[in-house]
Amino acid sequence: MEKRIKVQTGVGLHARPAARLVAEAAKHSCRVTVEYGGRVADAKSILQVLALGVKDGEEILVRVEGDGDAEVLEALAACLDDSAGTEGNGRCCSS
Repeated sequence: MEKRIKVQTGVGLHARPAARLVAEAAKHSCRVTVEYGGRVADAKSILQVLALGVKDGEEILVRVEGDGDAEVLEALAACLDDSAGTEGNGRCCSS
């Protein structure tokens, strides 16, 4: 399953937003990748995600393969949407 997601974090897919995304992806056993600018990154690797250089307002393609793919996609999308100005707090990576 895949979904195009607009990154709305205020800073793009940089430090904290990338860490939130990676932490959320790591919680799940399914395979998760992020595609941007013709490059594909393992969403469970902070270095690969940061290397994509995604800027705020850009669109990425997130692919999830495995159990619960729809729920995982929604959780990851929440990590990348700070349009409410909450810096993603409580919207993903909750324990």
